[in-house]
Amino acid sequence: MKLKSACYLLLACLSQTYAHAQSGKPKEVPAAVMQKVYEEVKTPHKYGLVLVTDDNKKKMDCPSVFRKNGQWWMTYIIYDGRGYETWLAQSKDLLKWETKGKIMAFTDTTDWDTNQKAGYVALQDYKWGGSYEWQPYQGKYWMSYFGGKSRGYEKGLLSIGMAYTEKDPTTVHQWQRLPQPVLRPDDKDVRWWENHTIYKSSVIWDKSKRTGHPFVMYYNANGDSLDTKRGAERIGMAVSDDMKNWSRYLRNPVLNHHKGITGDAYIQQLDQVDKGLYVMFYFGAFYPGVSGAVNRFACSYDLQTWTDWSGANLIEPSEPYDELFAHKSFVVKHKGVVYHYYCAVNKPDQRGIAVATSKDLGKSKLTFIAPPVKKPKEAK
Repeated sequence: MKLKSACYLLLACLSQTYAHAQSGKPKEVPAAVMQKVYEEVKTPHKYGLVLVTDDNKKKMDCPSVFRKNGQWWMTYIIYDGRGYETWLAQSKDLLKWETKGKIMAFTDTTDWDTNQKAGYVALQDYKWGGSYEWQPYQGKYWMSYFGGKSRGYEKGLLSIGMAYTEKDPTTVHQWQRLPQPVLRPDDKDVRWWENHTIYKSSVIWDKSKRTGHPFVMYYNANGDSLDTKRGAERIGMAVSDDMKNWSRYLRNPVLNHHKGITGDAYIQQLDQVDKGLYVMFYFGAFYPGVSGAVNRFACSYDLQTWTDWSGANLIEPSEPYDELFAHKSFVVKHKGVVYHYYCAVNKPDQRGIAVATSKDLGKSKLTFIAPPVKKPKEAK
């Protein structure tokens, strides 16, 4: 096993060197290019909430937006006290959204993921301003998700699974799932930074195989290196040749702020800014220089070495509906307008999906339902 691991690490290093040599690009993305990216993706106009729950016991989170048959669709997750389920919504204009139904629900079984199924679109066209189509592989559409059997908010052993369907992904139906997780925090080859809990994942189809593999996953997890109870949360990589069997890639995380949370990577390719340039949208929270939870970005030429943006946040708390947290990006560009979807959290801890845009498109009239009124304590 030691020899196998050493060989795999050597191949990873050679692959990284080869990618840089082929691209002719430096490992670090120049500051001038980073500034151009910021100017291209920034969304200073907050439109507001576009999806909220109908019950204060529910919390909405993690939008993934895709396009099919001239319509826009969004998968998102809802926590209701028991765990996470995955839902589907539809829109004609990227601003007004209608909930369609549940596509990954609780299962009253002994399955490893019976109480947690938080899903995310995999293998989407990630070209900036492109089709944003959900690409099928081997006749199936795929979602990565984190799952677990424990009840409660991100409780117990959480791992990454794969779900798939041969049906139209815009129809409401229950997706099939591989019987076992593809990455677990207690795997024998688990890295030092991910041996407590694994969270959200994002999978792209890199047809140029810059890592030597067509399928590349970015996922965030926490480990015990800094805090035996939790540790910091960081973003790392895994690769696959078939969407079913996954191997960890690189020994260390690719984005790491050493404290707090660095998570929820989402990849876009911005050839318009610089040929072969990739942008990772992510959120940061609770580390030096970051107040609350905000959305930021990093850039790379090889999908492995990432240069972190040091300038202004892309999204940060500023409105009553997102005054606590404004985080978890999903960004698309359509007809010259950038739409930055994110999870908005207010001080009463209500969670919904909001959007900010590069062009002023007005203000949403959607609001959270009235939070419960706390009764004053009776004098004794």
